[in-house]
Amino acid sequence: MYSMSLKHMAALASLSAATLLPGNLNAQPAPVPFTEQNTATPDKQEILSIARKVADWQIKEFPNNKYAVKEPKGWIAGALYMGMFDWAELSGDNQYFDWLKKVFKRQHWQVADRMYHADDVCVSQTYIDMYTKYKEDKMLLPTTARIDWVINNPSNGGLDIDYSKPLSYERWSWCDALFMAPAVYTRLYTLTGNKKYMIFADAEFKATYNHLYDKDDKLFFRDSRYFGQQEANGKKVFWGRGNGWVIGGLAEILKTLPAEDTEYRPFYLQLFKELSESLANLQNKDGFWHASLLDPDSYPSPETSATGFIVYGLAYGVNQGYLPADKYLPVIQKGWNALVSAVEPDGKLGWVQPVGADPRKVTREMTELYGTGAFLMAACEMYKFNK
Repeated sequence: MYSMSLKHMAALASLSAATLLPGNLNAQPAPVPFTEQNTATPDKQEILSIARKVADWQIKEFPNNKYAVKEPKGWIAGALYMGMFDWAELSGDNQYFDWLKKVFKRQHWQVADRMYHADDVCVSQTYIDMYTKYKEDKMLLPTTARIDWVINNPSNGGLDIDYSKPLSYERWSWCDALFMAPAVYTRLYTLTGNKKYMIFADAEFKATYNHLYDKDDKLFFRDSRYFGQQEANGKKVFWGRGNGWVIGGLAEILKTLPAEDTEYRPFYLQLFKELSESLANLQNKDGFWHASLLDPDSYPSPETSATGFIVYGLAYGVNQGYLPADKYLPVIQKGWNALVSAVEPDGKLGWVQPVGADPRKVTREMTELYGTGAFLMAACEMYKFNK
């Protein structure tokens, strides 16, 4: 964990002394409307308490989740594992590492079935993190076998999505993929020192960037199908969670590149800063980011998976000194307090948009594994502000 700089503490001190975090961390009857309280600085013990409650609820409910049962090696669970690993490290409570070991042992540390599909190696990010902690070869070998095969047999697929053609999913042709796969390669590059992992990942990432990044709005289209589409207000279709995936993925890349790297880091850091600024400017007054970034009026409900990943990315950026604290801390704190307002008394995180590819209606009772993962990742970075 990182120590808070004097600059960060000064930025926190500059916030109004009247902006105290409400004592009740449980869910409100409705999303908290915007007030100055939404920028309150959370107490670190309150962060630990709410994160533990959310993690424990998800572990209890994990056997009842259809994706956990049918696709425990898939991306939906994979994003949860990443948050759970971060939480296990922060809390220092081995029961969470033990839970991950138990789940992964049942999976024999295997990745999912599709050889090229980015979603099917998302789980490898946590496998590698577990290997780094425990140094057991079984935790790493299936991942390196899959990634080495992909590098040695690169796909000829294109970058335009066509659901009728599985070949179009063999590249990182949708923006979610930038969370799922690249940081597997950066982890392997850092772990092994073998540059082949970064050469491949850098080329694939930049191909997707050139295809899906709108350099005017500085946001990512979810995939090529949305290039010409418009929201009800005539604006372009930029999906909240899709861009949340990207900012979270960029944070993971920056976190897992070798600390001394100067060859690759500048591109990813510059993109991270650009996307961070765009997203910070699109936060709603209620503290959430909504399913549609440019037409929140058509999708007025909160959306906690987008909000969780964005808060995680922005908080990581401030903690690392990549983003100016005085500008971003109020945005981050308002986003975090909005997330807390979406947690039910039993620890269930609500307002999570279901599996999809574009803005859709969200209701309070909706939850999903990746939403919990994003919440825990955000919680861990929030705690570091107060360390």
